[in-house]
Amino acid sequence: MARPRLAPEAPGVPARRAALKLLDAVLRRGLPLEAALASATAELDRREDRGLAHAIAAAVLRRLPDLDAMIDGATQRPLPDDAKARFVLRIALAQALVLNTPPHAAIATALPLVDGGPRKLVHGVFGTLSRSNARLPDAATLPADTDARWVAAWGEDMVIAAAQAIAQQPPVDLSMKGEDGPDGETLAPRHRRLHENGAIADLPGYADGNWWVQDLAASIPARLLGRGPGSAIDLCAAPGGKTLQLAAAGWDVTALDNSDSRLLRLRENMERTGLSANVVTGDALVWKPQAPADAVLLDAPCSATGIFRRHPDVLHRVRPSVIAETAALQARLLARAADWVKPGGRLVYATCSLEPAEGEAQLERFLGARPDYAVEAATAEELPAGVPVHDRGYVRTLPGMLADKGGLDGFFIVRLRRS
Repeated sequence: MARPRLAPEAPGVPARRAALKLLDAVLRRGLPLEAALASATAELDRREDRGLAHAIAAAVLRRLPDLDAMIDGATQRPLPDDAKARFVLRIALAQALVLNTPPHAAIATALPLVDGGPRKLVHGVFGTLSRSNARLPDAATLPADTDARWVAAWGEDMVIAAAQAIAQQPPVDLSMKGEDGPDGETLAPRHRRLHENGAIADLPGYADGNWWVQDLAASIPARLLGRGPGSAIDLCAAPGGKTLQLAAAGWDVTALDNSDSRLLRLRENMERTGLSANVVTGDALVWKPQAPADAVLLDAPCSATGIFRRHPDVLHRVRPSVIAETAALQARLLARAADWVKPGGRLVYATCSLEPAEGEAQLERFLGARPDYAVEAATAEELPAGVPVHDRGYVRTLPGMLADKGGLDGFFIVRLRRS
C-alpha cells in the first residue's frame, strides 16, 4: 500500500523549520552555524528562504540570553534549555523583536514547529509578551561564561562594547584592488566600508574584480608585510583575502590550506580579480616549502571569538577546552612557519581571537623558544586611524575600537623579524 503524501507546509514554515535545525546544530551538537547551513536548508528551494533561515538563527544567537530571560519571565516554571517549546519561542520572538516580522506572522509560522507539543503554552507565552510590548535592550547580554572570561582579560568596558556590537549587524568591508566600486567610507588605504547591506555580486565593480569582501581588521596582517617583490607564503590561507592582498601588492604568493572546498572560493576570487598565486592543498603540519621565503603569514586556526559580530554562534560553542586545543595547534604551526623564513625575513602571526592564550601568551612562548626572532613593531602609518600599536609592538583590536564608524573584529597581530 502506497504511503500517503504529506501535505505541503504553509508558506514560510519550511524556512522556520530550517532555522530550528540550525539552532539545534549549534546549541545541542556544537556545530558552527555556517557548517550546518547546507544540511539544515537542503529542502529549501529558494535562496531567499535559505537566507531567511540563516537570518533567524543568527538573530536568536545574537540575543539568546535576553530572549531566554523574557521566556523565563513569562512562564510559571522554567522550560528546559533543550525543550522544543523554548526553541520555538526563541524563533518567534527573534523574528518579532529583532527582524521586525509582524507578530501574527512570527507566531503563525513558528507554531507548526511544535509538532504536537505544547502549542497552547507557546502561543500563550508569545501572546503575553506581545501584549506587554516586551522589548530587547539596546545592548545584548553575553553568555555568562564569555562575559566572565572577557572581564578577567580585558575589563568591563570591553565587555560593554562587545554587548553593544553583537546586537547590531556589522558593516561590510571591502579590500580594493582598483578604484571603481561602491560608494562608502574609507578608513585605510585600499579600503571601503559599506553601511548598508545588499547582494554582494550586484555591487559596482564586483564583476570587474576591483575588490573583495574582507573585514578591516582582517586586512591588517597582510598590510604589515607591505609591498613586494619577494616570495611570500600564506598559511591557512582560505578563504583567501590575505592571499589576494599580497598578490595585489606584488608578492609571489604560495597559498596553502588543507581544505579544497574552502580554497575553491579563493580560486574563484583570483579568477574574478585577475590576480595570481600558487594555490596548494596541504596540511601545514606536514607540507614544507622547497625553499625559505622572504615573508610568511600565519593567520592560524583559532577559537574565532573575535569574529562574534558576524558569527554569533562562536560565543555559544567555544569553551576553555576549545581555546586550549587551538592554542596548542597554533604553537605547532608557528614553530614550523618560523623555519620557513629567510634570515632577515619577516613572519606575521595573527588570530581572529579575543583570547590571550591565542595571542599575547602565544607570542611570549614563541619568543622564549626562538631567540632568532624579535618583534618588529607596527607603526601608526601602517594601520587604520584609531587602531593603536601596543607598547610591545603588536596590534590587538578589541570591541569598542572605531565604534562610531561601525567597529572592528577582534584580532591579535604581530610582525616578527628573523635575524
